Amino acid sequence: MKFVFAAAALSVILVQPAFAGHKAQPDWQYGSMAGADLGDNANLNGAVPFPADNAWNTDISHFDVDPNSDNLIASIGVGTGLHPDFGSGLYAHAIIGIPYVVVSDDQRYVKIRLKAYKDESDKGPFPVPPDAPIEGYRPDNQKFGGDRHVIVIDRDTNRMYEMYRAFPLKRQQWKADAGALFHLDSDDVRPTQKPGWTSADAAGLPIFPGLARFDEATTGVIPHALRFTVAHSREPYVPPANHWASNDTNPNLPPMGMRVRLKASYQIPSGFSKETKAILQALKTYGMMVADNGSNWYISGAPNDGWNNDHLVGELSQVKGSNFEVVKMEGIVLPP
Repeated sequence: MKFVFAAAALSVILVQPAFAGHKAQPDWQYGSMAGADLGDNANLNGAVPFPADNAWNTDISHFDVDPNSDNLIASIGVGTGLHPDFGSGLYAHAIIGIPYVVVSDDQRYVKIRLKAYKDESDKGPFPVPPDAPIEGYRPDNQKFGGDRHVIVIDRDTNRMYEMYRAFPLKRQQWKADAGALFHLDSDDVRPTQKPGWTSADAAGLPIFPGLARFDEATTGVIPHALRFTVAHSREPYVPPANHWASNDTNPNLPPMGMRVRLKASYQIPSGFSKETKAILQALKTYGMMVADNGSNWYISGAPNDGWNNDHLVGELSQVKGSNFEVVKMEGIVLPP
């Protein structure tokens, strides 16, 4: 939804102490959720989905530039600025961003009634609390639509469950258009997935690993890639994506999974807030992947009352498409 408002070994990577004025950076624990707090939009305390060598966690700052980078960036908008699709408080009576909940392994597993994409879904049951937060939720209890993503992370089993268009039912059951189970401790992120399958995300990617989260940004470091949307995509996809969401074959349009990064020449303004600077540094080091169709240059994130919406919108909007380049795409999957 969009808002317009002003089996691999676990690895632990230690980081240097934070600069003065920043919350202390945790010791990043790649591929283990054990240290995460429980609850809605909980602090992960340095837990990072997937092993350190996973595509989401790979430093791509020195990778080659795609030969068609200029045309691809132009299709998204060279003069268009970044925009946070997340924040604090409410917009149009709804929470701002994609929420999640962290549970333990004693969370009850419930039946998931799958609908539109059941043939490309993991069948369940899933350990979804009856009151799990839903993207687009309105605290005034009015009806809401949109993508209605639900994300559940089991910190004890290192499993993540994501649903698209999710609705709670009676007897603690849920229905959803799509459901996907991810292994957060492995590079085989979704063992059941077949080529071309979607997930709860249009690109067939997991959603949660690409969210900007306040608990990371406030340390001054986000140790992974982010996800973003484009208004027009094309039919192929590029790994780690697994699905396309367009019939357009124009080679100058971005495929799902395409990764962009901030150019090395871009200087992050010293006067920006530490959260914005953390986001921009992540875009230099890890980049962000095209994950869905939507508004151009909208970055996804989780809601948190710690976000300063004025800083996010005002600062990110100053970073234009012209400041980005496309990382060279390899292994593009074309229609049969």
